[in-house]
Amino acid sequence: MPALTYPHVGATRAGQLPPGWRHVRHRVRLPDSCFAAAGAAVLGWRLHRAAGIRMDAAADRAAPGVRVVTRLGVGPVRLAAPCQVVWAEDDERRAGFGYGTLPGHPARGEEAFVVTRDDAGHVWFEVVAFSQPDRWFMRAAGPAGRAFQQGYAWWLGRTLRRLCARA
Repeated sequence: MPALTYPHVGATRAGQLPPGWRHVRHRVRLPDSCFAAAGAAVLGWRLHRAAGIRMDAAADRAAPGVRVVTRLGVGPVRLAAPCQVVWAEDDERRAGFGYGTLPGHPARGEEAFVVTRDDAGHVWFEVVAFSQPDRWFMRAAGPAGRAFQQGYAWWLGRTLRRLCARA
């Protein structure tokens, strides 16, 4: 079984991201009534699939040890990104997971997708990640690669808001 390609496993859970890595933090407010539906969409891969990401997961729900291959692109031109869930939570205040990169992923690092309910009862979705390029084309992308990561987080937030509006 291949090992994760980075140290600091689980760092996205507490939000203490390691220095020297690219960091992504994107947070968006959701309707207050949407906590359960949003958490289920995140943990059950529905969010990613609704955002147009092909998710080949070894289980129907995120849980530690579950392997996932995300595929971005169109038709035969798809970039495969293998990952493994390193942590997952599902309680009355927090629902989500973090996964880390496996060999063959174009980057090294970890990304988390979490729905939370704050003390005031407001519901939030947050993407937290740290990464470094691991393939030549990711290194060559430079700032465009960072912009893609930020845009991806923004798109997931927008997609989850849309899913909540339908719930």
